[in-house]
Amino acid sequence: MVSIVIASHGKLADGIKQSGSMIFGEQEDVQSVTLMPDMGPDDLKKKLLDAIATFSNQDEVLFLVDLWGGTPFNQVNGLFEEHKDKWAIVAGLNLPMLIEAYASRLSMDSAHEIAAHILETAKDGVKVRPESLEPEESKAAPAAAAPKEENGGQPGTFNYVLARIDSRLLHGQVATAWTKTTNPTRIIVVSDAVAKDDLRKKLIQQAAPAGVHAHVVPIDQMIKIAKDDKHFGGQRALLLFETPEDALRAIEGGVPLKELNIGSMAHSEGKVQPNKVLAFSQEDIDTFGKLKDLGVEFDVRKVPTDGKDNMQSILNKAQAELDKKNK
Repeated sequence: MVSIVIASHGKLADGIKQSGSMIFGEQEDVQSVTLMPDMGPDDLKKKLLDAIATFSNQDEVLFLVDLWGGTPFNQVNGLFEEHKDKWAIVAGLNLPMLIEAYASRLSMDSAHEIAAHILETAKDGVKVRPESLEPEESKAAPAAAAPKEENGGQPGTFNYVLARIDSRLLHGQVATAWTKTTNPTRIIVVSDAVAKDDLRKKLIQQAAPAGVHAHVVPIDQMIKIAKDDKHFGGQRALLLFETPEDALRAIEGGVPLKELNIGSMAHSEGKVQPNKVLAFSQEDIDTFGKLKDLGVEFDVRKVPTDGKDNMQSILNKAQAELDKKNK
């Protein structure tokens, strides 16, 4: 796996590394190196060398630095000269760049290849609202990003690449980590509540990654689509449900899902929270029991790189906490 050094003035590198971990999960062979006000160039060089020494693969190293020509870049560039056949440097560090680098390591074995690949994502991550402030050439450019209708799936049917329960719906972990690993052409939020909320619908559509269409549909509409999806032949669909109850209703209605990824369920009054990201009411627990009886399997992970948690153990703990709370 290609190793990554994130280098910056001040604590930007530490912060963006933490942000990347929140979205894509903890990563091996990634180090942040910071230039602080009381440090000189030689101090920074030593920190860079110490970071590189921790890597299992020191032949393929990608450096993501904040500013072309700044001290972090200059010190990296001095080390780079002896390794330029394998190492690569990309300046202009931003979070989309880092996330894309993490995703690229899953399929690319060369720092040069990843460096070339992440440039477009880093540039596309810079956007502005209102859209009228965009340069004219930027407004005209996106036509090439349209998804290919024939991408995956059998003719006349959806290919359901992921179905996820997540109270946050379309957010960073979905738009980056899960989209990169499942390669959908459409992200579909299945929710009666969101379908009635024009603001939430608009925000979800704007959060879709480049080249992927985002839709919000009521549950009954998703059931109709699942039963007659010939207009979406070959499309790869990533479905998002806000609650397990919505997922159960869709599956009972005929949406052919055999597995649900369980990402997050927000805490609210009357719920118990057996782990950091999942909170349950009695209705939630009963709903998962009904889903299990239907043969649905559960994949409990925030991001693809996480290990899978045992859903039954989590439900047992939640039930015990609810029973104790209600005594």
